[in-house]
Amino acid sequence: MWLRQLWKKHHEAAKFLIVGGVCFVATVVLNYLLKLTVLHQKPVTALAFATIVATILSYVLNREWSFRSRGGREQHHEAALFFAVSAIGVGLNLVPLAISRYVLHIEVPDVTRPVQEIADFISGNILGTLLAMVFRLWAFKRFVFPHANARPARPSRGGPRSNRLLRHKTRSRIRRS
Repeated sequence: MWLRQLWKKHHEAAKFLIVGGVCFVATVVLNYLLKLTVLHQKPVTALAFATIVATILSYVLNREWSFRSRGGREQHHEAALFFAVSAIGVGLNLVPLAISRYVLHIEVPDVTRPVQEIADFISGNILGTLLAMVFRLWAFKRFVFPHANARPARPSRGGPRSNRLLRHKTRSRIRRS
């Protein structure tokens, strides 16, 4: 019972975190694919590219699932605001990695390769993502999807079992009449 109340109260934030987890995995995988191949000399560029791709995925998932009932704006206006907020989020995501690499000089040859990779992961993927996530959650609810219940909820597309239950409930109501 309390779990249902908690979900009801914080379902948007929970869905946002789930979408964030999916996009985090996409970012990490793409970042390391780029960083360990074609962009091995440009870790900030690799992270920026991976974050931008994950941001596009995030828009689709957040609009269609996390904030499905929110809105209040034309879709093109909403998309423009989403990507403007996300651009700021990408910048915030890159700040800790840039500080780690270019201010603190945690890079080869000053440190070993494993230390550099651990520092990159912690600063870019953990700290940067947390910083950007807090900003995005606040900005999405405030500016991009400002009005709760602005879009009607879609009817659920139940499977055969739910259709049988619906027919059974309808028959029960008819019999009682």
